[in-house]
Amino acid sequence: MKIGKIISVEYDKFRVRLFHTTKNSTVNIEGKVYYFGNIGSYLKTVNSSGEYIMCEVISIVDWVGNEKQIYSTFNLDSSREIIIKPIGTLKENRFCMGVGIFPSLYSDVEIVTYNDLDRILAYSEDLPEKGIHSCINMGTSKSLINYIIALDINRLFNIHTAVLGNSGSGKSNTIAHILHEVYRKENNSALGAKTIIFDANGEYPKAFGEDAEFEKQIKPIFYKPNIDNADNIYKPFILPYYLMNLDEWLSFLMASERTQKPFWDRVLQESYKFYKIFNAKSNEDAARFANYIKWKLRQMLFNIVTRIDSDTSKMTAAKGAIAMLKKTCSSSLGSDVDKTVIEDLVNFLSICDKLCVVNFGNNNDSLSNALNIFTVNGNDRKYIHLIPKNNRQGGIEGYEAQLSTRKEEGFIQIDEVDALTINQNKLKTGEYFDYKYLQTAVEIVLTEEESRGNLHIRDFVSTLMSRLDFFLYNSECAFMRIDTPEYQNVTEYLEKALGISDNLCRQKQLVTIDSSEVGTEVLELMTSVIGRMIFDYRKIKSGDERQQCPVHLILDEAHRYIHKNADYIMRENIFEKIAREGRKYSLYLIVSSQRPSELSQTVLSQCGNYIVHRIQNEVDMKYIYSVLPYFSEDYQTKIKQAVPGEALIFGNCVPMPLMVKVEEASPAPNSKNCDIRKEWFCSRNSDVKSDSDEYNS
Repeated sequence: MKIGKIISVEYDKFRVRLFHTTKNSTVNIEGKVYYFGNIGSYLKTVNSSGEYIMCEVISIVDWVGNEKQIYSTFNLDSSREIIIKPIGTLKENRFCMGVGIFPSLYSDVEIVTYNDLDRILAYSEDLPEKGIHSCINMGTSKSLINYIIALDINRLFNIHTAVLGNSGSGKSNTIAHILHEVYRKENNSALGAKTIIFDANGEYPKAFGEDAEFEKQIKPIFYKPNIDNADNIYKPFILPYYLMNLDEWLSFLMASERTQKPFWDRVLQESYKFYKIFNAKSNEDAARFANYIKWKLRQMLFNIVTRIDSDTSKMTAAKGAIAMLKKTCSSSLGSDVDKTVIEDLVNFLSICDKLCVVNFGNNNDSLSNALNIFTVNGNDRKYIHLIPKNNRQGGIEGYEAQLSTRKEEGFIQIDEVDALTINQNKLKTGEYFDYKYLQTAVEIVLTEEESRGNLHIRDFVSTLMSRLDFFLYNSECAFMRIDTPEYQNVTEYLEKALGISDNLCRQKQLVTIDSSEVGTEVLELMTSVIGRMIFDYRKIKSGDERQQCPVHLILDEAHRYIHKNADYIMRENIFEKIAREGRKYSLYLIVSSQRPSELSQTVLSQCGNYIVHRIQNEVDMKYIYSVLPYFSEDYQTKIKQAVPGEALIFGNCVPMPLMVKVEEASPAPNSKNCDIRKEWFCSRNSDVKSDSDEYNS
């Protein structure tokens, strides 16, 4: 239906004079009512090539002047004008943004019908067939009243998406509604959708809990860190510390990557060896690792005695190293370790301690001479015993180590070849080691450095040590400290905890991790480690496997752990890497944030779909405008004036920007505002009349 003609053409807007017969702002076409006289509604015109140019109403004016006689020839003597902005071109059933050939003056302007919008939003060129599994209903159009906006599932989910908006604007409702639409589809038991939500505010269990209609088809999993036992909603969430790689440890401990990285790497390696030593499965293994401990201390003592220093200071340092290792062995050796191995190790430490005696400031080379016979290469090992050195008065002034075939009160020589073999046994990322040995390993490495003369090493790693104490003793990190290897490696963890596996891609389809009670630093670490493990798992896929079993990560309150600057603990944010490369491996992000200006530019710019709710902060609006090259100024006005629940949707999932009233999720996430008046003034006792009741009466 024609409502007027174009009387002015500019690059960014057309001026339309209405017919004098167009008296109302609504028309009825085939029983459907169309509103064209309101801001944001759609109109169309045609160019000389027969292409329809779709336009949006941006201004309505009531015209008064002497031009009325000029336009009377064209039946344009109405007092109303409409300013419309061209959006794109519709040729046959294909719509594209922009205008190639502009309309001429006095071209007719017509109503955009539901059929027109169906053709625009159809994506008929790449949809194999229409059906319930091809799209989801997002809500209703704000421009065409009661017109349902459906988003193509492929175009929405096969690229990263950003959901932005102020607090209370409807972000959580939008995410919950999208997931409801997906998981309520028929044949969902065979659906391969895999969604993991980092729930920063604990909102989503209400939306996906027992009241959700898809409960019978899929079973959502709700995790929460640092809870002792599973309750009606949550299961305890565990993120084993040994699944962290070296870079993640360095970031969490705030260690210097270039200088402290070798130090912490050695700490992890020593922790692994001590775990192996004190948890040996056989007597032979226990003896081998006990041999390694003796070799390790022998190396430290050798470094000490070869220093240019007085015997007193040397022996003081040597006794400190021996005492440290004694303490470690006494607290770590369990009842399962073979007694002969324990006795041998105890005798070794005792003999080393006695060899550190100083008489009148002189050790008389007792320790250095003994160290020369401590080691042997081969299987023909003998025992080391001490023989006292008596002075003229008959007192003991020192000891001398000698080889013997007697076992009593001695220790067997160190097999250096075997010790070096064990020293080459390196810890691999994801392999279990006991965190309780971390402080012991730190002391070992510190003592080893001090034996080499690096006497300021403890000051150098003081910050690292404080951060280690935070990990070992702070309750926030309890969910990372586990005493048994519940998961043997990363693959087993992804399979059992998150359901990510080649064989289990259709289990644990919806996983929510509530991080509302962990601090920012722990949150950054937790999300980064999980993201890195999933990304590494997807990267090893090749061929058609890359497109199978996609994983979608929903990052709630993403600005808390994906900053645009580098002042956070994780030096290289894994989500920036996923944003750049994740699409190749079918790993996608849905980024939700109320502070876009604090988000990483890399992540935000790599998103292909944007669902933007109300944003009134000028800093956030300018940031979005600077990051997104096709974000026009008129979008800002729409976003600022949006009411809660409305969103501007643009990007890959829609042919043109659409203002949509998002359907309310049922059940809704737990993000409802507090009713202050009710909580302040209304009594919870039904027998007592509240102040509001008195006011209403």
